Amino acid sequence: MLTAVEYLGSVGVGVTVPRVFRADDGKIYVVKLQNNPMGTKVLVNEYIACWFGERMELCFPPSDLIQIEEQVLQKHKSLRSTGTRTKIHFASQYIPSNKYVVRTNLSKASNKSAMAGVMLFDHMFHNIDRTKNRKNLLVRLQDSAYVLYAIDNSHLFVRGRWNNKTLEKLTEKIVVNRRRAYGWLLTYFFTSGDFSPYTARVREIKKEDLVQLVNSIPQEWLPKAEERDALLNFMFRRCQMVDQIVLRLCRSIPDINRRTHFY
Repeated sequence: MLTAVEYLGSVGVGVTVPRVFRADDGKIYVVKLQNNPMGTKVLVNEYIACWFGERMELCFPPSDLIQIEEQVLQKHKSLRSTGTRTKIHFASQYIPSNKYVVRTNLSKASNKSAMAGVMLFDHMFHNIDRTKNRKNLLVRLQDSAYVLYAIDNSHLFVRGRWNNKTLEKLTEKIVVNRRRAYGWLLTYFFTSGDFSPYTARVREIKKEDLVQLVNSIPQEWLPKAEERDALLNFMFRRCQMVDQIVLRLCRSIPDINRRTHFY
């Protein structure tokens, strides 16, 4: 777990009102606080995305749990006035010198195929905000190459806030998102093979892994046992459905020979 040692200010955008801190590792992080306007479920969503991002090897920024030092709170009245406390929050490493993804810079990106994994994750967890919000896909020039990053996973399960009933309704649904960058990628860049490594990594996830994931969620973020059970059941079923989800995505890839895509 990280420790926030210096407050650098507000991001200025975002419904979760994220803040910027320097952590004890010397790096800068965008932090979503427990007392954000959307509640602690968005922290759970981010934590889930972080775990799946590592397992699937997605182009998400490095993330971790973070606590804020008491002396940092005492130094900044603006933080204390919002009700911020030295509890467990969620931090994503800040990506400097970035630009939002548009058609022109998307085509220049060196890791376009990595977006197949992000697209699969988003469809497993009903994250339509990736393309609805133009600020959730970034491109950055590093080491003489343009690199794509996917940020902000607060709005999983369509709206970010969820309960047992909403998870149950979403469990079996597959709705393909062809908006903006996802439509461009499916139409002009992806092949069915781009999904293969990510599909294989999801298949390797066992129920015991998901049980450990749910158990590791901070209690103060998700105190109700029945919601933890519902979340576990949802994730397990969506992992089981990975082949169905990828098949639906591949149907949106043009086939010049008019044949069905297999992977």
